[in-house]
Amino acid sequence: MRHIKIILFAFLAFIAPPFFPVIANAADATNAPAPLLPGPNDGRIAYMTARLLEEFHYSQQPLDMEMSKKFFDGYVEALDPRRENFLQSDLAEFAHYRTNLDAFTIGGRGRADLSPAFDIFQRMLQRLQEHTDYVDKVLKEDKFTFTTNERIAIDRRHAPYPKNLAEAQQLWLQRVRYEYLQEKLDRETQPPTTASYASSTNISLKPTNHVVLSVTNNAPATNDIAGTIAHHYDWILHTISKWDGADILQAYLNALAHAYDPHTDYFPPENAEDFSIGMSLSLVGIGAKLTEDYGYCTIASLIPGGPAAQSKLLNEKDQIVAVAQSNLPPVNVVDMELTKVVQMIRGTKGTQVQLTIVPAEDHTARRVVTLIRDEIKMEDEEAKAQLIEMPDSHGGTNRIGVIELPSFYGTVNMPDEIVHSPKSCTEDVARLLKKLEQEKIQGVILDMRSNPGGLLNEAVNLTGLFIKSGPVVLARDPDGKVAVLSDTDNNELYSGPLVVMINRFSASAAEICAAALQDYGRAIVVGDTSTHGKGTVQKPTPLRPFVWPATAAATNDPGTLKITINKFYRVSGASTQLKGVASDIVLPDILNYSTEIGETSLENPLPWDTIPSATYDKLNLAQPYLAQLKKDSAARIATNQDFTYIRQDIDELKKLQADKTMTLNEREALKERKDNRARDKARDDERAARKSPDEKIYDLTLENIGQPELPAPEAMLITNSVTYSYDSNIANFFGTNTAATATSQKSEVKPRPTDPTLDESENILEDYISLTSSNQGLIANHE
Repeated sequence: MRHIKIILFAFLAFIAPPFFPVIANAADATNAPAPLLPGPNDGRIAYMTARLLEEFHYSQQPLDMEMSKKFFDGYVEALDPRRENFLQSDLAEFAHYRTNLDAFTIGGRGRADLSPAFDIFQRMLQRLQEHTDYVDKVLKEDKFTFTTNERIAIDRRHAPYPKNLAEAQQLWLQRVRYEYLQEKLDRETQPPTTASYASSTNISLKPTNHVVLSVTNNAPATNDIAGTIAHHYDWILHTISKWDGADILQAYLNALAHAYDPHTDYFPPENAEDFSIGMSLSLVGIGAKLTEDYGYCTIASLIPGGPAAQSKLLNEKDQIVAVAQSNLPPVNVVDMELTKVVQMIRGTKGTQVQLTIVPAEDHTARRVVTLIRDEIKMEDEEAKAQLIEMPDSHGGTNRIGVIELPSFYGTVNMPDEIVHSPKSCTEDVARLLKKLEQEKIQGVILDMRSNPGGLLNEAVNLTGLFIKSGPVVLARDPDGKVAVLSDTDNNELYSGPLVVMINRFSASAAEICAAALQDYGRAIVVGDTSTHGKGTVQKPTPLRPFVWPATAAATNDPGTLKITINKFYRVSGASTQLKGVASDIVLPDILNYSTEIGETSLENPLPWDTIPSATYDKLNLAQPYLAQLKKDSAARIATNQDFTYIRQDIDELKKLQADKTMTLNEREALKERKDNRARDKARDDERAARKSPDEKIYDLTLENIGQPELPAPEAMLITNSVTYSYDSNIANFFGTNTAATATSQKSEVKPRPTDPTLDESENILEDYISLTSSNQGLIANHE
């Protein structure tokens, strides 16, 4: 197995964003599907995946009985996350699998027996059919009155599975009644719009770099609530019924990978390509973001400058019903899985693709649009900056810069045939910093809130922009060997006052950067109590050389295993795993109190530990001022109205998380909605009555920083930015303070969301600048 290790370590190291969605495949399932069977190579793929995990995962954990239990439980949870479809009798029937998946997977001669994966999936499909049939019956027969004091348990992820079908039906009944009530209240309390089935839409708490496509399912317009809900259930069943063997293999192998840790994943070929695109911020295609709308590939938006936008023949909400390559016949893509449609539309730069379109304004019309594929830059995901001018306390003006870094992106050419243009977040931030320095800024805020991570080398290099040289992060391998990753260029691009903003969604590479700048005493870390707590390193390992090395060129791509191979540590020796990076100055935020955010909320995380510290020069630039900065910040927060609103929201979240139920009484639910709406209106009115801040904001992008003059300053109009999101899982209620970001160079008035966390970070930076300036003056006078 030594040759495996050599190949494994030849691939690019990265620290992946901590969350990757599993996207289902699709195949025609108009009639009752025949029992699915594994593909001819699936057993070999599963076997090699398991052996690679045993050999190279950081934990060095063999696939034994204990891992088999985690494997089984994870697969069942993936298929039935609400624990409402599988019966306890089903799990008892499959109990022999639970303790023997190790033998099924690696006990054969180079091939796994995948019968557990397919048997369990087939039973889930049976239960889902029963669930759908029962809901259809209820929707036809139930009178749907909501006058009792009944409440529904929203969070069932840790609840017992139903004992039998009768108990499951009680859960299904309660669930559909809740959904009916929510849809009814939506229609009665919202302005007339296209009816949508919103009550069961899951709102993800987890950031992702998959910005090219998204999947949404909006029910068709209908005045019949029962019809809307029935259509939704039928669509779920239809979608899952179209799973093929590749989908089952993906779900099964991800359950195996996640038994080792939450960030080890199995990627089918298209997901590996999406990762490469997300890191490189570019793709070759037509420049359209697509959604799936009940079987129809629908244009959600057009990327400016892309072939689709330049053609002026495509619009938002147009539907793509067929795709043709050059002069080949068109392929019908109605009811085709979105990722497959996207793969057909993407291709080689300079090649032709033809789309058959159903226009949004006339669903009876058809037109064919011919486009030439080109490289699409995802400029919205690039680093950007703001230059902020504000009066100081002495009658002068302060100039500070805010750099927003969405991720630690950089060129990743993982699929051999896809080559992206060179891209580096470090180079982009360096360009923004140089522009800000030219504009004589006195301090910088590096905003890494909700930055999910990215490439390890970019984290090291970007940190090096703020220090002269030295170790940035330590990486420990499974054998205990520690590698020191350092900035070695001895060139500090920016040496002035620095504040780093983080929140509970800041993860991985963002934690490396924040931790190093904090340990050096180079920056003040401001924000949530801590970052996410992902302190592990992954490597993408294509499976092709291991599955069939002799015929790799002639065989279909078996996918990629993204495997955790290192833990990283701060230069102080402490791991960021689980605990993350704690803020020097903690600001009120509802995310601090969510029990479902952070590494500790995930299954099978690796533990926290420490190793010996590296040798580095502690600059101690921030520590002398922290006590005073905390005191002044606390005084402002105590009287800040936006933080008062946040504290009220925190109290509400605590109640919701403690209760974990929702009312099925219509009068009570309507009162809650009216109270929430009145509260939000009062907040909006209060904000609208405020005097606009006495400051100017200049939006800087990588496109406009080369211009000799600054863009026109952004006009100010304050709006409510605190958003509230409810979904089927009460733990996914949260409020966030959305950062104000803009790229327009026009001077018209536009909404600027309130962002009390950013505002207070600006105040902290101003105080920091003032304290350091005073201290330098005292030193100069003394000398």
